[in-house]
Amino acid sequence: MIDPTAAARRPPLFALEGLEVSFPGRPVVRGLDLSVAEGETVALVGESGCGKSTTALAAMRLLPRSGRIDAGRIAFEGRDLAVLSPAELRDLRGRRLAMIFQEPMTSLNPVLTIGRQIAEVLIRHEHLSRRAARARAIELLDLVRIAEPHRRIDDHPHRLSGGMRQRVMIAIAVACRPKLLFADEPTTALDVTIQAQVLDLLDRLRRDLGMALVLITHDLGVVAQYADRVVVMYAGHKVEEATTAELFARPLHPYTRGLLAAAPRLDTGLHHSEGRLAEIPGAPDGGVDHPGCAFAPRCPEVRADCRVTPPRPLAIGDRLVACPPAVASAPRANAMRGAHDAVG
Repeated sequence: MIDPTAAARRPPLFALEGLEVSFPGRPVVRGLDLSVAEGETVALVGESGCGKSTTALAAMRLLPRSGRIDAGRIAFEGRDLAVLSPAELRDLRGRRLAMIFQEPMTSLNPVLTIGRQIAEVLIRHEHLSRRAARARAIELLDLVRIAEPHRRIDDHPHRLSGGMRQRVMIAIAVACRPKLLFADEPTTALDVTIQAQVLDLLDRLRRDLGMALVLITHDLGVVAQYADRVVVMYAGHKVEEATTAELFARPLHPYTRGLLAAAPRLDTGLHHSEGRLAEIPGAPDGGVDHPGCAFAPRCPEVRADCRVTPPRPLAIGDRLVACPPAVASAPRANAMRGAHDAVG
């Protein structure tokens, strides 16, 4: 992890300013601001459907045809990606910007060997010959700790385990030493042991390559162990942002507190003495334009003005929280132990 104070003093490598993304009939991301410093790991957390993956796809300019960026600036190394041509974006993606998608079996081409898929990136961006690209692909397979890379390079994806396919995706993503990597739920459908290996690998590569990482996850244990800073999203909105230590030691937004309370702990297995996990009642409704706070229908601390006045992010030192009542009460619960227990 990097020094968050030092990171705050540097200009961001990447920044979203007022990002608005919608699909037909529903907004998905609403006025999102996000910045990432060189070498920093920023975690985007929240329930499924809160806009985490859509944020990454919009940042990479990879939204499906039905998705639309309605407003906002996407800045990377001082360039606004929202105005770049398709050719300029193709030159940037895979070389300076890269992404690991959720499901490696659907992201890899089933009819091409993994060696050819890694080599394509190197031929396109590094202008290597096919022989040189193959040699470099073997080195990359070794870098991501796939055993016997000389033999495995000619395998098709279906011959690899889920963990090995994910490592191939990582090899493709880091082939050109990108400055920023988006990892969208990189351990989905992997068993716990393989999850830890993949996450340790990503963290090692981030350090060795000097790469910034945006980690999209709903696993708070992963966040506690690997992230420098956390952005909590709810129904397309950023509701809280803080360093990892601050967020777990002193969560301010009621939604953040609910997420932490719902995390299982290995010491007791459950949070409540009556034998039930804590839960946030109801479900998010990101497609509805609430006049006030989007979390108000589910919030245990809702007030009358919360339902009519949209919350504005308030700065408290280096952190932000979109809940004035939470700022006023500012509980000091210590949830860091529970988060670390969740990863064992």
